[in-house]
Amino acid sequence: MKKCMFVLLILSLLLTGCWDRRELNELGITLALGIDKVEDEYQVTAQVVVPSEISTKSSTGRSPVTLFQANGETVYEALRKLTKNSPRKIYPGHLRMLVIGEDLAEEGIGESLELMSRDWEIRSDFYVVVAKDMTAGEVLNVTTTLESIPANKMFNTLETSDTTWAGTNAITLDELIASLTSDGKEAVLTGILVTGDQEIGTSKQNVESITPAARIVYDDVAVFKKDKLVGWLTERESKGYSEIINDVQNTVTSISCPEEGKATIEIIQLDSKMKGKINKGKPEVDVNIKVKGNIGEVECQINLTEQKSIVELEKITEKKLEETINMTIESVQKQYESDIFGFGEAIHRSNPKEWKKIKEQWRDEGFSELSANVKVDVKLQHTGTVSNSYLEDVKD
Repeated sequence: MKKCMFVLLILSLLLTGCWDRRELNELGITLALGIDKVEDEYQVTAQVVVPSEISTKSSTGRSPVTLFQANGETVYEALRKLTKNSPRKIYPGHLRMLVIGEDLAEEGIGESLELMSRDWEIRSDFYVVVAKDMTAGEVLNVTTTLESIPANKMFNTLETSDTTWAGTNAITLDELIASLTSDGKEAVLTGILVTGDQEIGTSKQNVESITPAARIVYDDVAVFKKDKLVGWLTERESKGYSEIINDVQNTVTSISCPEEGKATIEIIQLDSKMKGKINKGKPEVDVNIKVKGNIGEVECQINLTEQKSIVELEKITEKKLEETINMTIESVQKQYESDIFGFGEAIHRSNPKEWKKIKEQWRDEGFSELSANVKVDVKLQHTGTVSNSYLEDVKD
């Protein structure tokens, strides 16, 4: 009995601890990865942190990150081949951003994402974006201000834009794969690009000026059909998309005043409910949106102390949002025939039997022929610290 207990004790000691323990100084901490397709091979770019440069005590003023790049027949092979010029093993366990080149996105992203979902070292809570009109490697090769590590800049900018503007979408790997594998919803990804002088953007000179020569910015939303990029939404359509899928935390929209001039409405709460149905044998969807907002800016003569003026602005805002949403749906139906809104999933939830009959044809003709009924209800709560604008008293 004692002998058995001793054996169990030894086994328990052997099984405790990290089975794949590695020292921190053996790893190249990778915060951003880029995947491109170059001819018949994958090209992987890794943005790796330089530990000595992110420490205020030992920093020498060099770049806080460095890039490694390699090609391979598969993404995994290219990732491992990075060690040919990296003194440390590339470690993506703290990955924040994955950038996919536009050429690869047009060819199809399914195969290139397989490793990212399978590798136990890689968490799935990083954001995925598409490089617009350039390669992923070019995006990762730009120095940034405010955030010295470009991957952090990209991550934080996307989160901030998603929560305060709603024209971009912060999509994680799990969310992307869920859309790619769904019968009733297609995928979207936010576009990213470099504006300005890309050559200067790669140097330290880019962050030494109050106005950087090159900037990394997010621009529009990429539309996928299956796993292939088929086109881009405009900025207005991107916001309409976010409103439909209930992904608006806060944003603003400008409207025309009843007579002349402009006003800006801050949307502080948006609740979008989608319900699918079959009407006379044809698929339909109802999109009902309730909005709460504030009057953020007034550049016209309107008496905000009167309730009828508030109601008038509410009606104008409702019309503007409905027009944007209807335009977005019609544009995607005609140009891309890609159900990025998840209308198919809504029909599946409401009528599973009918969905089985139409799901095989949904991508080819079902979605593009669907009718959408959009209704927006807006309630304005506050006018700010003043009622009427002082512009009324400004003399020409």
